[in-house]
Amino acid sequence: MSTIHWTDAVDAIRSARWHSESATRLPDRVTAADDRMKADTAYRLACEGTALLWRGDFHDARRLLQAMSRRIDRKPPRQGAGPAESFHLYRRARGHRARVLARLLVLLDGDHRLDLRRAPDVRRACAEAYGPPSEPTAVSLTELLGVIGAHQWRTKGVEVPALGARIHPHYGVFSPVRGEYVDLVARTPLPVGTGRHRADCRTAFDLGTGTGVLAAVLAHRGVGRIVATDISPRALACARENVDRLHVTGRVDIVGPGLFPDGRAELVVCNPPWIPARPTSAVEQGVYDPESSMLRDFLNGLATHLEPGGEGWLVLSDLAEHLGLRTRSDLLAGIEAAGLHVLDRIDTRPRHPRAGDRADPLHAARAAEITSLWRLAGG
Repeated sequence: MSTIHWTDAVDAIRSARWHSESATRLPDRVTAADDRMKADTAYRLACEGTALLWRGDFHDARRLLQAMSRRIDRKPPRQGAGPAESFHLYRRARGHRARVLARLLVLLDGDHRLDLRRAPDVRRACAEAYGPPSEPTAVSLTELLGVIGAHQWRTKGVEVPALGARIHPHYGVFSPVRGEYVDLVARTPLPVGTGRHRADCRTAFDLGTGTGVLAAVLAHRGVGRIVATDISPRALACARENVDRLHVTGRVDIVGPGLFPDGRAELVVCNPPWIPARPTSAVEQGVYDPESSMLRDFLNGLATHLEPGGEGWLVLSDLAEHLGLRTRSDLLAGIEAAGLHVLDRIDTRPRHPRAGDRADPLHAARAAEITSLWRLAGG
């Protein structure tokens, strides 16, 4: 178990367990810091690799974090010779930014209480993200703020017009705030069933279900039985809770961890992470798919999991193509190599604010982005 050590105000050596959701390595050096520390000093120490364990006022810690962030942002990411190089330089800059800011630490005591002046009660938020408390634990303030924000989203929920209801995301599970992919699944005509009632789609798989939103949409559309899967225990727990909230537990089974469940279905839906790159945290696993592994596994396994006459729906953005990380030819070749063919493609434009943010280093790619639902069939 990783442990950090520091010297407190009376020169006593103290220690605490180290925890990082992004697997940030144990800090080499830790020093106590409080409201007397200047932002320039904090920024310099953090850039040099020293972690700062905050022992002052909670709101002053947030202000210090903002001041450190402004100092990092004075140097924007360099532009590369092409979109792919620019993307990698952007990620490198974001990684540096995250590492520097993550060196401002706070201490959670044995029951997840944050022992700082004017600190909010974070015990429930931390229990949801980290599980039951056990011992004093040091975490980065940026991570804790993410945990607090995730708890607020989980409590409030995200309105999904296609359901006429809210989905409640858990910490570390991709939230359906980008509604275009949900709308594609909600409006694309269902495949004709193979049984006596050929107008009915009786069975569906939702692969990589996350919050369970697409499984719920399929149930809302009248699909008789949906099996939803995910590789993440957090996602499985989240999906089960949402399915229960929406009163569709009799029609949606959550199974896993894994990608394909046993058997075949008339419809297999998959919305894999859209960018072929390595995630650096649990939250990023909903965005980055290393070497397109989930996309490839979906395509290669689809034909053997479809009922005769069934369809596979691949929901995928072409952002990776505009970033130079994957070509359309690569995607079509993968579809053909898996023994599949394209029945149709339904496109939509993104509606999220970043698509119109000209200050975003990736603005050109985001502005050109199209999200598509590819209707695939075997043979």
